[in-house]
Amino acid sequence: MESLRMENRRRKRRRYGLRGQRAGSRGSTCIIMRPSMLRGNGEMHDQHDRRFSGRAERLRSPERIALLDVDRVVELSLDGIDARRVLDVGTGTGLFAEAFARRGLEVAGIDPSESFLELARRHVPDGTFRAGTAESIPFDDRSFDVVFLGHVLHEVDDPVRALREAGRVARRRVVVLEWPHVVEDQGPPLEHRLTRRAVERAAREAGLGPVEFTRLPRMELYRWAIPQGRGADA
Repeated sequence: MESLRMENRRRKRRRYGLRGQRAGSRGSTCIIMRPSMLRGNGEMHDQHDRRFSGRAERLRSPERIALLDVDRVVELSLDGIDARRVLDVGTGTGLFAEAFARRGLEVAGIDPSESFLELARRHVPDGTFRAGTAESIPFDDRSFDVVFLGHVLHEVDDPVRALREAGRVARRRVVVLEWPHVVEDQGPPLEHRLTRRAVERAAREAGLGPVEFTRLPRMELYRWAIPQGRGADA
């Protein structure tokens, strides 16, 4: 699994580059602006905030919601269990957190970006949102019935640790949503995606049990049950 962690780090370096460095994706070029580059320049900071808000809201467009099959993913994440509390790891703008909340669940989310967390709080005012990463989840053991990682695993340096953390705070189920390992117009390029074999191998090393795999029209969904004696109160 060390090879998988190293490959993830290489993918992230290629994808995000160094501070202020140009980074390409599918032949395009952009400037990656880190928050530290904006300090001390109020006008630039305001412009950055406006640009960020516009880009972030596009992540919640009807087209993207349809692409991600949000309602179906949430339905499958909750299928067959009596869930009351859900953690959305890498919540971003709170798109999936909001979908869980619409079903009457108590929702929490973590993300390393405070800007994203502000948007998530705006869309899910009753949710609990904290700064945090998949590899270091800032909640106690067995805090949530379902722990959901949507398009997170291919971004982390250590998928095994991320899944182990998810299993630690889950009572009933861990759910992972990922892009299929194919070349397509939507989503990240192939080298940023994980194969099904890599995901399942990481889960085994993290101590999760047998996986239930579902292939959706444009996504892949993985579900692991948490043994009742280990995680549930019932």
